[in-house]
Amino acid sequence: MRFGVALLASILVGIAGAAPPPQQIPSGRDVLSPSAFASLDPVARGGVFQIAVVLKIREGFHINAREKSADYLIATDLRTEAPAGFKVGQVTYPKGELHTFSFSKTPLNVYEGKVIVHMEVTALPNAPLGTQHIPLKLRYQACSSEVCLPPTTLDVDALVTVASAATPARPSHPELFQSQR
Repeated sequence: MRFGVALLASILVGIAGAAPPPQQIPSGRDVLSPSAFASLDPVARGGVFQIAVVLKIREGFHINAREKSADYLIATDLRTEAPAGFKVGQVTYPKGELHTFSFSKTPLNVYEGKVIVHMEVTALPNAPLGTQHIPLKLRYQACSSEVCLPPTTLDVDALVTVASAATPARPSHPELFQSQR
């Protein structure tokens, strides 16, 4: 009986020409997918390495670049409180691209698609050996051409393997660090 009622209802809706469902507005967390990678594996104690955070931005959305084009915009920001045994250096953001949107009279400096943020890190001589976690916080604001979502902060975990100072470091994920050489 339920099947028959459901079938009849779907036929009637099809005949009447149902309106498409309203478009869902995603949360800021659903618009960006970050991943972190270390430039060396292993990292020797006392060695300097890079962390690349790859930001994959959902099609149809953008996030504000680090160099924001207006005071009211929320710039993309990557931070960490370095765990014991690590020292964080400079964070390098890619250059954004200027795009015009219907809601702004001037072009805005934004990131779209895939971008990579780099962070310099030093494994201090007393860095713990083995697999270590470097917790990162990524703050951004995602917008489409119709709506801006509330600012979002995501936790990103960078894994790095630390070895003794005598261990030779091997490049890892060179495709993510080519622009850093």
